[in-house]
Amino acid sequence: MAEAFFQETPDGLSPVPEARSPWSPDMLHGRLLAGLAARASQREIPSGYRLVRLTLDMFRFPPMRPFQVATSVAREGRRVWALDVSISCDGKEVARASSVALRTGPHPAGELWSAPEWDAPHPDTIAPPEAIFAGWEFRPVTPDPFSSSGRKQVWMRDNWQLVSGEDLTGTVRVALAADLPNPLANAGASGLQFINADLTLAIRRSPASEWIGVEVANHLGEDGVAIGLCTMYDVNGAIGWSSVGAVANE
Repeated sequence: MAEAFFQETPDGLSPVPEARSPWSPDMLHGRLLAGLAARASQREIPSGYRLVRLTLDMFRFPPMRPFQVATSVAREGRRVWALDVSISCDGKEVARASSVALRTGPHPAGELWSAPEWDAPHPDTIAPPEAIFAGWEFRPVTPDPFSSSGRKQVWMRDNWQLVSGEDLTGTVRVALAADLPNPLANAGASGLQFINADLTLAIRRSPASEWIGVEVANHLGEDGVAIGLCTMYDVNGAIGWSSVGAVANE
């Protein structure tokens, strides 16, 4: 049986020790909350619609205890479908997400401007470093992706299931990577000094590969507050963006 970050128990989704955050041994890694929100959203999306935006607000310390996930449909429109997701632990809501799915159909013709795509090498051609976290594989394209002042590029792949017994979908994979704009865009030569309180993932389609590419697009910061933006890729090209808002946490 494949290893997983959560086990289904009578009390809810129980995290394994490897699911902890680098900020505290008693704290769940924030990226896994994004994965749970994407998993819940994908289960509710009707046929013919595609998830294009997921916003996660992380406003309370998520302890390493069982989590409960609840959903409610906010809008069932002809072209727009919206869902609210609540993630709770010990009877308290620790995170809240909203997702929007749009009906797919014929794509309009015509040329539009878009930013040039990165020319990063394929992840299979990059020597694998030692894993930073259990079940989470990185292939840095640029040196020192978490402790340099340059523009950072990295490939990442989750090798563990999110919930035991469930294969990872492409949507959950990219959601698990959507937290990376904080340690990539908001980290500099002195390391990461910000902890993010939210993330917003916007994608045009689900990734077609297990590998998710992340490239820093911008960072802005002032008065102890930072915002970071990254472009998200699969091996076929750009699929969207993820942004975070973060507060100084030296």
